[in-house]
Amino acid sequence: MAEMHTAAVVLAAGKGTRMKTELPKVLHKLAGRPMIAHVLANLAPLACERIVVVIGPGMEGIAAAVAPHATTLQAEPLGTGHAVLAARAALQGFAGDVLIVYGDCPFISSATIGRLLARRRAADHPAVVVLGMRPADPAQYGRLVVGADGMLQAIVEYRDANAEQRAITLCNSGVMAIDGRRLFALLDRVGNANAKGEYYLTDIVAIARGDGAACTVVEAPADELIGINSRAELAAAEAILQNRLRAQAMENGATLIDPQTVFFSFDTRLGRDVVVGPNVVFGPGVEVADDAEIKAFCHLEGAKVAAGAAIGPFARLRPGTIVGERARIGNFVEAKNANLGPGAKANHLTYLGDAVVGAGANVGAGTITANYDGFNKHKTEIGADASIGSNSVLVAPVKVGRGAIVGAGSVITQSVSADALALGRGRQTEKPGWAAKFRESKGTIGKGTVVRHGDKAFRVTITRPDGTVLPTGPSTVRIAPAKPALAPAPASVEPSPPARASNGTAPKTSKPAPKATPVVKSKKPAESKKPASPKGRR
Repeated sequence: MAEMHTAAVVLAAGKGTRMKTELPKVLHKLAGRPMIAHVLANLAPLACERIVVVIGPGMEGIAAAVAPHATTLQAEPLGTGHAVLAARAALQGFAGDVLIVYGDCPFISSATIGRLLARRRAADHPAVVVLGMRPADPAQYGRLVVGADGMLQAIVEYRDANAEQRAITLCNSGVMAIDGRRLFALLDRVGNANAKGEYYLTDIVAIARGDGAACTVVEAPADELIGINSRAELAAAEAILQNRLRAQAMENGATLIDPQTVFFSFDTRLGRDVVVGPNVVFGPGVEVADDAEIKAFCHLEGAKVAAGAAIGPFARLRPGTIVGERARIGNFVEAKNANLGPGAKANHLTYLGDAVVGAGANVGAGTITANYDGFNKHKTEIGADASIGSNSVLVAPVKVGRGAIVGAGSVITQSVSADALALGRGRQTEKPGWAAKFRESKGTIGKGTVVRHGDKAFRVTITRPDGTVLPTGPSTVRIAPAKPALAPAPASVEPSPPARASNGTAPKTSKPAPKATPVVKSKKPAESKKPASPKGRR
């Protein structure tokens, strides 16, 4: 049997207009990997001799993402047939089978592509084999017209189909396997006399049939052939892929407490008897060994967790982190490029950056490895069985020796010897009674404001009619000296004007009335004097 050769053309020049994005459509990610990378990964088992990616203008980012595979430019978007023609130079001299796949269809499996190639290499050697599907909603897919002999007669685009053809449920996925010796001769005869004025790749079926060559179809599950053209379709594709990854993880022996809240990357690896709590996110490059536990609300990326280790809850492992067997990373701990030895512990509120923590060492709550000086990153080394007290700062580069103890609240700037005690904090002093005097000087003793007057201190509170207290302070309240009380002024009586007699003469002047003495009423009745005892006072 002659050796079979395979090449692949990946069409990736679509702009993603409906996605409203500056990023090329095929570079949008699913499970942490660009969708075109999923396509290339599914082609890998087929050992293609050549893979050519067709891109549009300004899509250099795709070229970088697909390297070392070749790229070629479709200068104008004139249809799928025109796009494949752009690969002519890259496939010069190739006479094997050419696969046509799409960069925005990430779910097509290697097995399905293998079946497509197997049909192309069957005894009747069809010139073109098309991958068909029967979606629940055929919508505007092109229809595959199959003859009574089961062979493919033509592919009719939805816009050009009549009512009878639109009633066909077998639809075109766009994926094909084509005889490489015929490919470009067929494409050179494709015209653009259609509703869109484009050069359709699908027209090669009718042209090949006209030449007397056989064409056929292989059916595949519709969920493998989903194309992504909008943000909503991208989200739906992500949901499909996450459900597959969750099912795979549980099938392989991991426990997911709440599967729908766990999100995997395309390359996440979980061992047996791993327990994953709710709301855990795995970024790319994570490996978790047997019997480890990842508690709720953790985020891991580029990290390795050894057997029996425990992470979280609410922990973050950044790239380069390695957690040893039975080691513990607790709540609100972040580790970046850190290596924790077996049995090491950092249980609370800690940052470990560019650090090595020896086996059995304990890192207390609030510890920080200060690894960045504004220009470069530096390393911190904590020896086996060392103990770092709470709220310590280890200023890298620095080493703490095996079995050493760093006192809580220390700032360590120099290396610490093995089995030594290191303290890097100010000495405590105490001033008796100082706090009370300070509060009194600030007017904060109890409720109200304390105001001084001479050698006396008063507490003043001003209350509004509604009972609320008016804010006051020593600067706004003063005690004024009392003014002496004034004696009451005597009452005066205005004299009456002199009366006139009937004959007009003034009457004889009488003596003026004595001035009235004002009566002062006492609030308490006056006490009556008791008669003196006949025997006198005793």
